[in-house]
Amino acid sequence: MKLSWKQYDLHLRHAFRISRGVEVVDPVMIVSLEHDGIVGYGEASPSPRYNETIQTIDAFLKRVDLSHFADPFRAESIILYVNTLASGNTCAKCAIDIAIHDWIGKKLGIPLYKFFGLDKSKAALSSFTIGIDSPQMLAQKVHEAEEYPVLKVKVGMENDREIIGAIRHVTDKVLRVDANEGWTKKEVALERIKWLQDENVEFVEQPMPASQLDDIKWLRDKVEMPLIADESVIGLTDIPKLADAFDGINIKLMKCTGIREATRMIHTARAMHMKIMMGCMIETAVAISAAAHLAPLLDYADLDGNVLITDDPFDGARNVKGKLELNDSPGLGVVLRQ
Repeated sequence: MKLSWKQYDLHLRHAFRISRGVEVVDPVMIVSLEHDGIVGYGEASPSPRYNETIQTIDAFLKRVDLSHFADPFRAESIILYVNTLASGNTCAKCAIDIAIHDWIGKKLGIPLYKFFGLDKSKAALSSFTIGIDSPQMLAQKVHEAEEYPVLKVKVGMENDREIIGAIRHVTDKVLRVDANEGWTKKEVALERIKWLQDENVEFVEQPMPASQLDDIKWLRDKVEMPLIADESVIGLTDIPKLADAFDGINIKLMKCTGIREATRMIHTARAMHMKIMMGCMIETAVAISAAAHLAPLLDYADLDGNVLITDDPFDGARNVKGKLELNDSPGLGVVLRQ
């Protein structure tokens, strides 16, 4: 098996601001796993929040030696080996996991959703994300997102009311609100959520820092709106401790090391009567397609990372008016654009 990788710089349509920073260009690493004349693609999209960069991905991938394994069908053993190379490095591990699954689907001649026994027509509807901005730019972004029926709005700032007000001035669509750990005081979080309950908001994602779990438990007992964990949940072992603080979890392939772990998380959270959401970083069609193949298992999807950019180097699953449309090509169903 031959493993290779290449960096791509993804340019955002608009500066993307959340409560802890702003991005204009996002670098990602595309991994190629070649064996038996078949190439499987994977992707790593790093986040400083989880201590990953393009440099840490490159360093980790240089440590990976797949010569001990006969072929990618040894997926469980390969992924176990990759996970033991170093702690963390979740998006680098994710890239290998996705590439393995893409290769297996291509080798078997079936798309991944069929490999998992799923019905692609039952994919959860995806939201479209509106980053923090001026009232004028927020109105423009909402206008540009006219085709999407559900909007996800970033908050967690002093001017949250202004942000929601600017959006509500131009649309009455259902909103999902993401504070990205921005409300550090539980009393502020309570006040903001109580207000949002009258603004046609479906749920609030990660209202407070992950380190303040007791405060989030306090908050959950005092609000009617569902709370969804994002930064609080990385992998499978985080789920049991969150059941008393959140109503659901947001799984991201880049956080949890890939498709293998994500499926385990979905079934575990479902057994604990928690809602399942799947989100993304700024990503190409490679990682978005990987997540979209699991979308029939979700309650909510936020898989718009590749429609927020201008230069996706791949074509694959498409987000059409919020509907995630998978093709029937083998594996991920992605191809490199010319």
